Amino acid sequence: MRRMLVGIFPTLVVALGACGSGPMHPMHFYTLALPSVAQASATPYPVTLLVSHIQAPPMLRGDLIVYRAGANELDTYPYHRWAAPPAEMVGARLLWVLRASGKYRSVTDMGSSARGDYIVRGRLESFEEVDNDGAVGVRVVLEVELDSQATGQAVWSQFYARDEPAKGHDIADVVAALDRDLQEGLEAVTAGMDAYFAQNLKGK
Repeated sequence: MRRMLVGIFPTLVVALGACGSGPMHPMHFYTLALPSVAQASATPYPVTLLVSHIQAPPMLRGDLIVYRAGANELDTYPYHRWAAPPAEMVGARLLWVLRASGKYRSVTDMGSSARGDYIVRGRLESFEEVDNDGAVGVRVVLEVELDSQATGQAVWSQFYARDEPAKGHDIADVVAALDRDLQEGLEAVTAGMDAYFAQNLKGK
């Protein structure tokens, strides 16, 4: 046994040395831009919203950029990463959009000590690159729910799923497409939430 180990050890050293002598790949990081939101001129709804953390599969709770390699296969880029996990960035974007709209008395993070009338919960199911026959695109699948603190029941929810083509084949093009797709989703979700309160808070 010792003789075998003596024979193997130099091979390992050569292999490790070869790995260490290769060129270093720089790591690139990407983030989502905060969009401009027009301030609402109407009187805010008399409600306080608490935005909970966005739930997501494990791959979307890390910093890896995910692409779909097949119908049942997901993969990631080794040298391209998110500056923060997608679930966190989507949650921060949702909080910012709701707060910047000016349509609510108060919008705050669930982690704060503030009390609210409704809890905004969300789940990010997909946030990935999707390639079809050489065409590069992305997919965002998001569901947002509104829970009443008074009853403990969900009073509204909306599901968003959409594929968005990328304008190029680079990772930066993929990130920009994900940014656009997410913005479309948040606009649809917040418009649906606005419609719920407009219908159910009449006269209040």
